[in-house]
Amino acid sequence: MLSSAIIFVVFIVGGTALLSWPLGRYMKWAMDPAASASRSADRFTHMFQTIGGGVARQSQDWKRYLTAMLVFNAIMFVVSFAILALQQYLPLNPDGKEAIEGSLIFNTAASFTSNTNLQHYSGEVSLSYLSQLGALMWLQFVSAATGIAALAALARGLAGREMGNFFVDLQRASFLVLLPLAFVFACVLVIGGLPMTFDGAVVATTLEGIQQTIARGPVAAFVAIKQLGTNGGGFFGPNSTHPLENPTFWTNAIEMIAIILIPMACVWMFGRIVGRTRHAAIVFTVMLTLLLVKITGAVWFEAAPTQAFAGLPIEQEVGNLEGKELRFGATGGPLWSVLTTSTSNGSVGAMHDSLNPMTGLMPMIGMWLNATFGGVGVGMINMFLYIIVGVFIAGMMVGRTPEYLGWRVEAREVKFAILALVAHGLFILGGTAIFAATPWGFETLNNTGPHGFSEILYEFSSASANNGSGFEGLGDNTAPWNIATGIIMLLARFIPIILPLAIVGSLMAKRRNAESVGTLGVEDGTFGGMLLATILVVGALTFFPAATLGPIAEHLMYMN
Repeated sequence: MLSSAIIFVVFIVGGTALLSWPLGRYMKWAMDPAASASRSADRFTHMFQTIGGGVARQSQDWKRYLTAMLVFNAIMFVVSFAILALQQYLPLNPDGKEAIEGSLIFNTAASFTSNTNLQHYSGEVSLSYLSQLGALMWLQFVSAATGIAALAALARGLAGREMGNFFVDLQRASFLVLLPLAFVFACVLVIGGLPMTFDGAVVATTLEGIQQTIARGPVAAFVAIKQLGTNGGGFFGPNSTHPLENPTFWTNAIEMIAIILIPMACVWMFGRIVGRTRHAAIVFTVMLTLLLVKITGAVWFEAAPTQAFAGLPIEQEVGNLEGKELRFGATGGPLWSVLTTSTSNGSVGAMHDSLNPMTGLMPMIGMWLNATFGGVGVGMINMFLYIIVGVFIAGMMVGRTPEYLGWRVEAREVKFAILALVAHGLFILGGTAIFAATPWGFETLNNTGPHGFSEILYEFSSASANNGSGFEGLGDNTAPWNIATGIIMLLARFIPIILPLAIVGSLMAKRRNAESVGTLGVEDGTFGGMLLATILVVGALTFFPAATLGPIAEHLMYMN
């Protein structure tokens, strides 16, 4: 069992890491053509400027770039809200879906606009095909493209060049990166057995002679961008635990690869744009180390049986199979849970609420740190926040100039970085405290004690990390939950983009220095160790007390 688990993990994580290198090279070409002599890149730029009109031809500083991004995202929210609110009057509704409740419309629009895809509904029950495709799948493209565009702009600024134009970058990310990859993955998933049709639900007769209504739809296209864009929103309520979203071993493997492929490639894209691939390799190694530690912990803890089967002879122990697809064994579920929360994907290949207590802690850690590859684009942006804090602290400790890529890091930049990191913790811990102490939270629980607390903690962790997964023992489709998590998803999406771009804007206002022997290096093991220590210390100081009240307390309770 151990050897097969290791082989499976190496196949998924190692194989994806190898694929990310050429993809990162391609993404650099697609997102940063100004540094390329390619004629095809120039032709695409002119085409995107023509499509975007006058606003796409203007060079933007960080403030204008940010304004354009926020305005476009506000329009995304309004358009998707309108489609969801009016779906009962609009076409592509063969099953006659009715109107959905107002706070759920707000939560869903906020969720998909923010690349979170937290779902307080079941898509096959509540939404028309137009809502699924015209609102949600469209948002899965453009919200993911927003993250890639923001990272490209940030990297250009750090390289000492103009940030570019948001509307051109958005089209580059959508049409040159996400759409081609999604098309290829969707075709592979169709071959693997996922439905792709605009017909309504089909009525089938079972072997017992009972009629059963089976929902279907354009599932393959939806699932492809759901995974590649670290969106995670399922076409069906059970997400990738549903047999029509994930029918075979190979579709399971392909979807897991898709979850982490672009986040890994974004690190290499960043390194190539700033001209420091060795620095990107150090950052990639830190991220990969954290990922492997969490995977090891999750698989190890899930190898223990549930309490119902504790005490069986060792040869009869097969691990915790509750809430999992039996064909994928006890390894597939915890591996997926770590991959989906190390990124901001949030799709699920097993019931997270059924994970053993310490296994459930591993996904939470991924969302708390929020920088183990992370979401497309924004994962590397979140890591940039840790880099700024780590460089400043290390520089002060060793008496060297706190500089990053030639830019002097001072109090202003550190304040912005700390503010973004503190906001993440405040959204999670503040929301958890309020809902754990009020009927808004404890009246929606199906479990009491530490596990019930973990369900609340996980939901706010998921919202703040723009993840979207959940401990689904929670009755979260209520007005308080919909409004609270909707607000947090929007704030947690844009604060960690606004403040890093402001940091780069502040750095660009200074004179860039040539690196010297007195400058802290960013391409060696010392920098990697410093960065890893910064992440772990910030994470532990912020979230360890909450962890002791939830999964750790539940684990100790079972031990007794």
